[in-house]
Amino acid sequence: MSGLSDGRRRLLGRLRTRRTREREALVLLEGPRGVREAWAAGAVARFALTSPRLDALDPDLADELAGWCEVVRLSDAELAAVSATEAPQGVLAVVVEPGDGWVADVGPDTRLLVLDAVQDPGNVGTLIRTAAAFDLDGVVLLDGCVDPWNPKAVRGSAGAAFRCPVALRSWTAIAPLLEGAGLPLWVADAAGAGPADSVRRGGWALFVGSEGRGVRSEIRHRATGLAAIPMPGGTESLNAAVAGSILVYEFTRPEGGLGA
Repeated sequence: MSGLSDGRRRLLGRLRTRRTREREALVLLEGPRGVREAWAAGAVARFALTSPRLDALDPDLADELAGWCEVVRLSDAELAAVSATEAPQGVLAVVVEPGDGWVADVGPDTRLLVLDAVQDPGNVGTLIRTAAAFDLDGVVLLDGCVDPWNPKAVRGSAGAAFRCPVALRSWTAIAPLLEGAGLPLWVADAAGAGPADSVRRGGWALFVGSEGRGVRSEIRHRATGLAAIPMPGGTESLNAAVAGSILVYEFTRPEGGLGA
């Protein structure tokens, strides 16, 4: 493959698998929007690949990337051969995975979204993007969740994972930190009610589980309360991304609540 070394081509293959991606501590990022988001957030890039397809989508980006990292120019067919997407958008970057030491600094005013066993990468990406949009302090993914740096999850976040801190932790590791900070633990659950207005005046941790199973029982048993979304249309449930996004909006409203 012209312009791309065998070593880099093998690296791109390893970044598609969670175990080897975690060992490399690198992220495969594709598409102009995601690349620009990561760059603007100060992410560290190892190298980028571009192709003529990018010229039609974002004509300035290829030249601008030279100020960020080494750029290798490929043909559209060559880029497609190493891309993790069916329809590459002309740019791919290999970026260093951001650190997650921020979790140790959780305090009483911290606002967190915590995901439990959310396995769909699109849902995870959307929820990270929502957390960034509403300026949350971070997203914690518990054991059982999909890798948030999975290429599909990164695409779903549109690069927002480089602006909103993300961490993977077990429930046994994160529970003492949350309780030590005095954070109310709210669980998204159809059996609950809307959160009180007092929630919006301090920190909190909002737990969102999968659509079918919700969050694990040990979290429910330690929850401050259950948060539900009124659905007058009679729909039985919403997927994790939709439900979580609505509740994040509700929790971050300056005043009032759903239906106010």
